[in-house]
Amino acid sequence: MKFLIVGLGNPGPKYADTRHNVGFRVVEQLSDDWSPGTHGDLARITHRGKQIVLLKPNTYMNLSGKAVRYWLQAEKIPKENLLVVMDDLHLDFGRLRMRGKGSDAGHNGLKSIDQLTGGNNYARLRIGIGNDFHPGQQADYVLSDWSADERIDLPKLLKDASEACLSFCAHGLANTMSAYNR
Repeated sequence: MKFLIVGLGNPGPKYADTRHNVGFRVVEQLSDDWSPGTHGDLARITHRGKQIVLLKPNTYMNLSGKAVRYWLQAEKIPKENLLVVMDDLHLDFGRLRMRGKGSDAGHNGLKSIDQLTGGNNYARLRIGIGNDFHPGQQADYVLSDWSADERIDLPKLLKDASEACLSFCAHGLANTMSAYNR
């Protein structure tokens, strides 16, 4: 059984340590062995007998669906074995929320994936980044670096989120939701 775990973010050093790239940071916790591939960087791992393809799209956030669609088809991975990891400014910093489907909630990466894969029926792990910004400053906030206080708690958050990804593959959606949604 094969899985695709996609960490959403924007490529390049300019965005590397921003809140919007927390999806990249989570999948990077799972492997140090990345290679360039079509529409993104890839890594392959095995966990509890499951083959897992890790993807960091290089298409920029609003075109993430192009990379996801390509790798689902290229690897012949069913959509129920897809997990997308991304930031969520509607959740307090540090909260994790996994769901089996749902709306894009204004997230451009999810919007693109929904459009190009035929709907929102795939698992997603939302990582709370908080919403400490003034009206109209949403884009600046998600593309800004972590605060000093957030940096202290970030390693544990990344570890917990990466463990939730592995749990999804090994134990399924329902068990992972029970264990990690907080």
